[in-house]
Amino acid sequence: MAESGATGGPSVPEVAPEDCELCEAARFTHWYHEDDVCWVADCEACDCPMVVWKQHGTAAPDDDIEHMMAQLAAAGRERFGDDPFTIDRVMRQIPWHFHAHARDRRWQQRRWSSQPSRYSGAVGGPRLLIETT
Repeated sequence: MAESGATGGPSVPEVAPEDCELCEAARFTHWYHEDDVCWVADCEACDCPMVVWKQHGTAAPDDDIEHMMAQLAAAGRERFGDDPFTIDRVMRQIPWHFHAHARDRRWQQRRWSSQPSRYSGAVGGPRLLIETT
């Protein structure tokens, strides 16, 4: 498992926590993990496991980052099994709130063609897919 990217950027817009979709933490997709520091769920945009810091901002303490990366790696292993994946810490669409993704090599093609997961009503457990007719 490799790690790439950095947090923030040169011109990160200011977004209030009440307007931040990561602070909202809506449960649409499968959730792998949740604790006092972070949550890990399938990303709505790319269909890969994503860890999100429970505090609004990008300056997570090193201990929290280490904890979040361990939780994300566990979710990546659960999702991808023996297939290799990388940890991507580049915050492209939401640069004002710390998050990172576990991406396999097929994530770009899969995000347009895979059946998305859905929240089962509980954190953890089997990953359920949205049923299509």
